[in-house]
Amino acid sequence: MATVRAAYDTLVAAGELRPDAAQAAVADRLQALAETLEAPVERPGLFARLRGAASPEPPRGLYIWGGVGRGKSMIMDLFFGHVEVNPKRRVHFNEFMLEIHAAIHAAREASGEDPIPRVAAWVAGRARLLAFDEMQVKDIADAAILSRLFASLFEHGVTVVSTSNRAPVDLYKDGLNRQLFTPFIALIEQKCDVVTLDGPTDYRLERLGGAATWHVPNGPAATAAMSETFFRMTDYPVEDRARVPTETLAVPSGRTLHVPKSLKGVAVFSFARLCRQPLGSADYLAIARHFHTVFLVGIPVMGPENRNEAARFVALIDALYEHKVKLIAAADAAPQGLYPAGDGVFEFERTVSRLMEMQSADYMALGHGESGA
Repeated sequence: MATVRAAYDTLVAAGELRPDAAQAAVADRLQALAETLEAPVERPGLFARLRGAASPEPPRGLYIWGGVGRGKSMIMDLFFGHVEVNPKRRVHFNEFMLEIHAAIHAAREASGEDPIPRVAAWVAGRARLLAFDEMQVKDIADAAILSRLFASLFEHGVTVVSTSNRAPVDLYKDGLNRQLFTPFIALIEQKCDVVTLDGPTDYRLERLGGAATWHVPNGPAATAAMSETFFRMTDYPVEDRARVPTETLAVPSGRTLHVPKSLKGVAVFSFARLCRQPLGSADYLAIARHFHTVFLVGIPVMGPENRNEAARFVALIDALYEHKVKLIAAADAAPQGLYPAGDGVFEFERTVSRLMEMQSADYMALGHGESGA
Protein backbone atom coordinates (compact mmCIF):
# COMPACT_ATOMS: atom_id res chain seq x y z
CA MET A 1 0.00 0.00 0.00
CA ALA A 2 1.29 3.50 -0.87
CA THR A 3 2.53 5.68 1.96
CA VAL A 4 1.13 9.11 2.75
CA ARG A 5 4.22 10.84 1.31
CA ALA A 6 4.24 8.59 -1.78
CA ALA A 7 0.57 9.40 -2.41
CA TYR A 8 1.35 13.12 -2.08
CA ASP A 9 4.30 12.86 -4.47
CA THR A 10 2.09 11.02 -6.98
CA LEU A 11 -0.41 13.89 -6.99
CA VAL A 12 2.41 16.40 -7.49
CA ALA A 13 3.90 14.35 -10.34
CA ALA A 14 0.48 14.13 -12.00
CA GLY A 15 0.11 17.90 -11.88
CA GLU A 16 -2.90 17.74 -9.55
CA LEU A 17 -0.92 19.55 -6.84
CA ARG A 18 1.79 22.17 -7.03
CA PRO A 19 5.02 21.31 -5.16
CA ASP A 20 4.71 22.82 -1.69
CA ALA A 21 7.45 22.32 0.90
CA ALA A 22 5.10 22.99 3.84
CA GLN A 23 2.61 20.36 2.63
CA ALA A 24 5.40 17.84 2.00
CA ALA A 25 6.77 18.35 5.53
CA VAL A 26 3.34 17.69 7.07
CA ALA A 27 2.92 14.63 4.84
CA ASP A 28 6.20 13.31 6.27
CA ARG A 29 4.98 13.90 9.83
CA LEU A 30 1.71 12.10 9.10
CA GLN A 31 3.59 9.22 7.46
CA ALA A 32 5.69 8.80 10.61
CA LEU A 33 2.52 8.75 12.70
CA ALA A 34 0.92 6.21 10.35
CA GLU A 35 3.92 3.90 10.78
CA THR A 36 3.70 4.21 14.57
CA LEU A 37 -0.03 3.48 14.58
CA GLU A 38 0.45 0.47 12.30
CA ALA A 39 3.19 -1.07 14.45
CA PRO A 40 2.08 -3.96 16.69
CA VAL A 41 1.17 -2.84 20.19
CA GLU A 42 2.71 -4.87 23.01
CA ARG A 43 0.24 -4.93 25.85
CA PRO A 44 1.14 -6.14 29.36
CA GLY A 45 0.24 -9.74 30.09
CA LEU A 46 -2.24 -10.89 32.68
CA PHE A 47 0.24 -11.08 35.57
CA ALA A 48 1.72 -7.72 34.67
CA ARG A 49 -1.75 -6.19 34.68
CA LEU A 50 -2.43 -7.78 38.06
CA ARG A 51 0.72 -6.10 39.35
CA GLY A 52 -0.66 -2.79 38.14
CA ALA A 53 1.39 -2.39 34.95
CA ALA A 54 0.03 0.44 32.84
CA SER A 55 -1.08 0.02 29.26
CA PRO A 56 1.25 1.67 26.74
CA GLU A 57 0.68 5.31 25.90
CA PRO A 58 -1.10 5.87 22.59
CA PRO A 59 1.00 7.47 19.84
CA ARG A 60 1.13 11.25 20.04
CA GLY A 61 -1.32 12.83 17.66
CA LEU A 62 -0.96 15.85 15.40
CA TYR A 63 -2.70 19.22 15.55
CA ILE A 64 -2.28 20.81 12.11
CA TRP A 65 -3.17 24.47 11.89
CA GLY A 66 -2.78 27.25 9.36
CA GLY A 67 -4.56 29.65 7.06
CA VAL A 68 -7.51 28.92 4.83
CA GLY A 69 -6.91 26.92 1.65
CA ARG A 70 -3.38 25.74 2.47
CA GLY A 71 -4.16 22.05 1.96
CA LYS A 72 -4.85 20.86 5.51
CA SER A 73 -7.95 18.84 4.57
CA MET A 74 -6.23 17.42 1.49
CA ILE A 75 -3.28 16.15 3.55
CA MET A 76 -5.72 14.73 6.11
CA ASP A 77 -7.52 12.90 3.25
CA LEU A 78 -4.25 11.25 2.21
CA PHE A 79 -3.35 10.26 5.76
CA PHE A 80 -6.75 8.86 6.65
CA GLY A 81 -7.00 6.96 3.37
CA HIS A 82 -3.59 5.30 3.72
CA VAL A 83 -3.14 4.61 7.44
CA GLU A 84 -3.91 0.98 8.22
CA VAL A 85 -5.41 1.16 11.69
CA ASN A 86 -8.82 0.02 12.87
CA PRO A 87 -11.17 1.20 14.07
CA LYS A 88 -10.64 4.72 12.79
CA ARG A 89 -12.99 7.64 12.22
CA ARG A 90 -12.86 10.98 10.48
CA VAL A 91 -15.51 13.55 11.35
CA HIS A 92 -16.10 17.29 11.29
CA PHE A 93 -15.49 18.61 14.80
CA ASN A 94 -18.87 20.34 15.03
CA GLU A 95 -20.69 17.15 14.05
CA PHE A 96 -18.69 15.21 16.63
CA MET A 97 -19.66 17.61 19.40
CA LEU A 98 -23.36 17.37 18.46
CA GLU A 99 -23.06 13.59 18.84
CA ILE A 100 -21.27 13.97 22.16
CA HIS A 101 -23.96 16.21 23.66
CA ALA A 102 -26.68 13.78 22.52
CA ALA A 103 -24.77 10.84 24.02
CA ILE A 104 -24.20 12.70 27.29
CA HIS A 105 -27.92 13.46 27.53
CA ALA A 106 -28.83 9.81 26.86
CA ALA A 107 -26.28 8.51 29.39
CA ARG A 108 -27.46 10.93 32.07
CA GLU A 109 -31.09 9.92 31.48
CA ALA A 110 -30.15 6.24 31.70
CA SER A 111 -28.22 6.26 34.96
CA GLY A 112 -28.00 9.72 36.51
CA GLU A 113 -24.26 9.16 37.01
CA ASP A 114 -21.41 11.22 35.56
CA PRO A 115 -21.90 10.55 31.85
CA ILE A 116 -18.52 11.64 30.47
CA PRO A 117 -16.51 8.48 31.34
CA ARG A 118 -19.21 6.30 29.78
CA VAL A 119 -19.41 8.47 26.65
CA ALA A 120 -15.63 8.53 26.29
CA ALA A 121 -15.49 4.74 26.54
CA TRP A 122 -18.19 4.51 23.86
CA VAL A 123 -16.24 6.82 21.53
CA ALA A 124 -12.95 5.00 22.17
CA GLY A 125 -14.58 1.67 21.34
CA ARG A 126 -15.44 3.00 17.90
CA ALA A 127 -12.14 4.70 17.05
CA ARG A 128 -8.54 4.06 17.99
CA LEU A 129 -7.76 6.97 15.66
CA LEU A 130 -9.97 10.08 15.66
CA ALA A 131 -9.37 12.51 12.80
CA PHE A 132 -11.10 15.89 13.13
CA ASP A 133 -11.72 18.43 10.40
CA GLU A 134 -11.76 22.08 11.43
CA MET A 135 -11.42 22.03 15.20
CA GLN A 136 -12.90 25.24 16.51
CA VAL A 137 -14.76 26.02 19.70
CA LYS A 138 -17.43 28.70 20.01
CA ASP A 139 -19.96 27.18 22.41
CA ILE A 140 -19.52 27.37 26.18
CA ALA A 141 -21.29 24.00 26.45
CA ASP A 142 -18.47 22.48 24.36
CA ALA A 143 -15.75 24.42 26.16
CA ALA A 144 -16.92 23.22 29.57
CA ILE A 145 -16.61 19.49 28.82
CA LEU A 146 -13.73 19.19 26.34
CA SER A 147 -10.91 18.87 28.87
CA ARG A 148 -12.54 15.98 30.79
CA LEU A 149 -13.80 14.29 27.62
CA PHE A 150 -10.45 14.29 25.84
CA ALA A 151 -8.50 13.36 28.98
CA SER A 152 -10.68 10.25 29.17
CA LEU A 153 -10.26 9.54 25.44
CA PHE A 154 -6.48 9.69 25.77
CA GLU A 155 -6.64 7.38 28.81
CA HIS A 156 -8.52 4.90 26.61
CA GLY A 157 -5.65 4.95 24.10
CA VAL A 158 -7.20 7.15 21.40
CA THR A 159 -4.87 9.06 19.09
CA VAL A 160 -6.18 12.39 17.78
CA VAL A 161 -5.26 14.14 14.53
CA SER A 162 -6.95 17.46 13.86
CA THR A 163 -6.91 20.36 11.43
CA SER A 164 -7.76 23.91 12.44
CA ASN A 165 -7.47 27.48 11.23
CA ARG A 166 -6.29 28.47 14.71
CA ALA A 167 -3.33 27.63 16.94
CA PRO A 168 -4.40 25.78 20.11
CA VAL A 169 -3.79 28.86 22.25
CA ASP A 170 -6.28 30.81 20.12
CA LEU A 171 -9.15 28.32 20.40
CA TYR A 172 -12.22 29.79 22.14
CA LYS A 173 -10.34 33.10 22.33
CA ASP A 174 -12.26 35.68 24.37
CA GLY A 175 -14.95 33.06 25.04
CA LEU A 176 -17.22 33.20 28.08
CA ASN A 177 -15.66 31.55 31.16
CA ARG A 178 -12.56 30.66 29.14
CA GLN A 179 -10.83 29.44 32.30
CA LEU A 180 -12.97 26.31 31.98
CA PHE A 181 -11.38 25.69 28.59
CA THR A 182 -7.69 26.41 29.12
CA PRO A 183 -6.94 22.91 30.53
CA PHE A 184 -8.02 21.53 27.14
CA ILE A 185 -5.38 23.65 25.40
CA ALA A 186 -2.71 22.29 27.74
CA LEU A 187 -3.97 18.75 27.13
CA ILE A 188 -3.80 19.11 23.34
CA GLU A 189 -0.26 20.46 23.55
CA GLN A 190 0.70 17.59 25.87
CA LYS A 191 -0.80 14.78 23.77
CA CYS A 192 -0.33 16.13 20.22
CA ASP A 193 2.52 17.63 18.24
CA VAL A 194 1.41 21.06 17.02
CA VAL A 195 2.52 21.65 13.43
CA THR A 196 1.88 24.62 11.16
CA LEU A 197 0.75 24.35 7.54
CA ASP A 198 0.64 27.97 6.52
CA GLY A 199 2.36 28.45 3.18
CA PRO A 200 1.95 31.68 1.20
CA THR A 201 -0.73 30.42 -1.19
CA ASP A 202 -4.46 30.11 -0.54
CA TYR A 203 -5.08 27.35 -3.07
CA ARG A 204 -8.84 27.44 -2.57
CA LEU A 205 -9.10 31.08 -3.57
CA GLU A 206 -6.50 30.61 -6.29
CA ARG A 207 -8.60 27.86 -7.86
CA LEU A 208 -11.55 30.23 -7.97
CA GLY A 209 -9.25 32.44 -10.03
CA GLY A 210 -11.50 35.47 -9.71
CA ALA A 211 -14.41 33.55 -11.24
CA ALA A 212 -17.88 35.03 -10.82
CA THR A 213 -19.83 33.68 -7.88
CA TRP A 214 -23.29 34.89 -8.95
CA HIS A 215 -24.43 33.97 -12.46
CA VAL A 216 -27.49 35.53 -14.18
CA PRO A 217 -29.62 34.16 -15.72
CA ASN A 218 -30.05 30.42 -15.22
CA GLY A 219 -29.26 28.58 -18.40
CA PRO A 220 -26.52 26.87 -20.41
CA ALA A 221 -23.97 29.69 -20.04
CA ALA A 222 -24.34 29.77 -16.24
CA THR A 223 -24.20 25.96 -16.07
CA ALA A 224 -21.01 25.85 -18.14
CA ALA A 225 -19.30 28.55 -16.06
CA MET A 226 -20.24 26.91 -12.75
CA SER A 227 -19.16 23.50 -14.02
CA GLU A 228 -15.74 24.88 -14.93
CA THR A 229 -15.39 26.45 -11.47
CA PHE A 230 -16.47 23.22 -9.74
CA PHE A 231 -13.92 21.06 -11.54
CA ARG A 232 -11.17 23.63 -11.00
CA MET A 233 -11.93 23.86 -7.25
CA THR A 234 -12.02 20.09 -6.75
CA ASP A 235 -9.21 19.05 -9.14
CA TYR A 236 -11.64 16.50 -10.56
CA PRO A 237 -11.08 15.39 -14.17
CA VAL A 238 -13.65 17.04 -16.43
CA GLU A 239 -13.86 13.87 -18.51
CA ASP A 240 -15.19 12.04 -15.43
CA ARG A 241 -18.02 14.53 -14.84
CA ALA A 242 -20.61 11.74 -15.06
CA ARG A 243 -18.99 9.98 -12.10
CA VAL A 244 -18.77 12.82 -9.56
CA PRO A 245 -19.48 11.25 -6.14
CA THR A 246 -22.75 11.76 -4.34
CA GLU A 247 -23.23 11.72 -0.57
CA THR A 248 -25.90 11.05 2.03
CA LEU A 249 -25.67 13.66 4.76
CA ALA A 250 -26.99 12.86 8.22
CA VAL A 251 -29.22 15.51 9.80
CA PRO A 252 -29.33 15.68 13.64
CA SER A 253 -33.10 15.08 13.60
CA GLY A 254 -32.37 11.54 12.41
CA ARG A 255 -33.20 12.14 8.76
CA THR A 256 -30.77 12.09 5.85
CA LEU A 257 -30.25 14.49 2.96
CA HIS A 258 -29.09 13.43 -0.50
CA VAL A 259 -26.24 15.51 -1.93
CA PRO A 260 -26.23 15.15 -5.75
CA LYS A 261 -22.54 16.08 -6.07
CA SER A 262 -20.09 16.07 -3.15
CA LEU A 263 -16.32 16.28 -3.44
CA LYS A 264 -13.56 17.65 -1.19
CA GLY A 265 -15.93 19.74 0.94
CA VAL A 266 -17.76 21.12 -2.10
CA ALA A 267 -21.47 20.34 -2.69
CA VAL A 268 -23.85 20.99 -5.57
CA PHE A 269 -27.59 21.44 -4.96
CA SER A 270 -30.57 22.78 -6.86
CA PHE A 271 -32.89 25.43 -5.44
CA ALA A 272 -35.77 22.98 -5.94
CA ARG A 273 -34.09 20.33 -3.80
CA LEU A 274 -33.34 22.66 -0.91
CA CYS A 275 -36.18 25.19 -0.96
CA ARG A 276 -39.18 23.47 -2.52
CA GLN A 277 -38.94 20.44 -0.26
CA PRO A 278 -40.08 20.51 3.40
CA LEU A 279 -36.62 21.19 4.80
CA GLY A 280 -35.70 23.40 7.73
CA SER A 281 -32.93 24.91 9.79
CA ALA A 282 -31.52 21.54 10.92
CA ASP A 283 -30.99 20.52 7.29
CA TYR A 284 -29.36 23.81 6.37
CA LEU A 285 -27.12 23.78 9.43
CA ALA A 286 -25.95 20.26 8.55
CA ILE A 287 -25.02 21.48 5.07
CA ALA A 288 -23.28 24.59 6.41
CA ARG A 289 -21.23 22.62 8.93
CA HIS A 290 -20.24 19.92 6.47
CA PHE A 291 -19.29 21.85 3.31
CA HIS A 292 -16.95 24.81 2.90
CA THR A 293 -18.39 25.63 -0.56
CA VAL A 294 -21.93 25.22 -1.94
CA PHE A 295 -22.98 25.50 -5.59
CA LEU A 296 -26.68 26.37 -5.85
CA VAL A 297 -28.40 26.31 -9.23
CA GLY A 298 -31.85 27.23 -10.47
CA ILE A 299 -32.70 30.10 -8.10
CA PRO A 300 -35.88 31.72 -9.52
CA VAL A 301 -37.46 35.12 -9.08
CA MET A 302 -40.05 34.61 -6.32
CA GLY A 303 -43.35 36.33 -5.63
CA PRO A 304 -46.10 36.21 -2.97
CA GLU A 305 -47.11 32.74 -4.12
CA ASN A 306 -43.57 31.52 -3.28
CA ARG A 307 -43.45 32.78 0.30
CA ASN A 308 -42.61 29.29 1.66
CA GLU A 309 -39.74 28.85 -0.78
CA ALA A 310 -38.53 32.38 0.02
CA ALA A 311 -38.61 31.66 3.76
CA ARG A 312 -36.59 28.47 3.26
CA PHE A 313 -34.12 30.34 1.06
CA VAL A 314 -33.67 32.95 3.82
CA ALA A 315 -32.98 30.18 6.37
CA LEU A 316 -30.52 28.50 4.00
CA ILE A 317 -28.56 31.69 3.35
CA ASP A 318 -28.53 32.51 7.08
CA ALA A 319 -26.91 29.13 7.82
CA LEU A 320 -24.37 29.44 5.02
CA TYR A 321 -23.51 33.00 6.01
CA GLU A 322 -23.12 32.25 9.72
CA HIS A 323 -20.70 29.41 8.90
CA LYS A 324 -18.86 31.43 6.24
CA VAL A 325 -19.62 28.94 3.49
CA LYS A 326 -18.60 30.08 0.02
CA LEU A 327 -21.63 30.29 -2.30
CA ILE A 328 -21.47 29.92 -6.09
CA ALA A 329 -24.97 30.46 -7.52
CA ALA A 330 -27.03 30.68 -10.70
CA ALA A 331 -30.23 32.73 -10.53
CA ASP A 332 -32.77 34.47 -12.72
CA ALA A 333 -31.93 37.84 -11.16
CA ALA A 334 -29.39 39.68 -9.02
CA PRO A 335 -29.98 39.24 -5.27
CA GLN A 336 -32.01 42.45 -4.95
CA GLY A 337 -34.41 41.26 -7.66
CA LEU A 338 -35.13 37.76 -6.30
CA TYR A 339 -38.13 38.57 -4.05
CA PRO A 340 -39.49 42.03 -4.85
CA ALA A 341 -42.86 41.60 -3.10
CA GLY A 342 -44.61 39.21 -0.72
CA ASP A 343 -44.82 38.13 2.91
CA GLY A 344 -41.44 38.45 4.57
CA VAL A 345 -40.03 40.90 2.03
CA PHE A 346 -38.51 42.96 4.88
CA GLU A 347 -36.66 39.93 6.23
CA PHE A 348 -35.53 39.15 2.70
CA GLU A 349 -33.73 42.51 2.53
CA ARG A 350 -31.26 41.18 5.11
CA THR A 351 -30.73 38.12 2.91
CA VAL A 352 -30.00 40.40 -0.06
CA SER A 353 -27.41 42.23 2.03
CA ARG A 354 -25.81 38.95 3.05
CA LEU A 355 -25.76 37.65 -0.52
CA MET A 356 -23.97 40.81 -1.63
CA GLU A 357 -21.42 40.49 1.18
CA MET A 358 -20.87 36.80 0.35
CA GLN A 359 -19.55 37.88 -3.06
CA SER A 360 -16.90 40.17 -1.53
CA ALA A 361 -13.18 39.37 -1.45
CA ASP A 362 -13.12 39.79 2.35
CA TYR A 363 -15.86 37.20 2.82
CA MET A 364 -14.29 34.77 0.34
CA ALA A 365 -10.99 34.94 2.22
CA LEU A 366 -12.56 33.83 5.51
CA GLY A 367 -12.13 30.27 6.71
CA HIS A 368 -15.09 27.93 6.97
CA GLY A 369 -16.84 28.66 10.25
CA GLU A 370 -14.61 31.63 11.03
CA SER A 371 -15.84 35.00 12.25
CA GLY A 372 -14.98 38.07 10.27
CA ALA A 373 -14.22 39.98 13.47
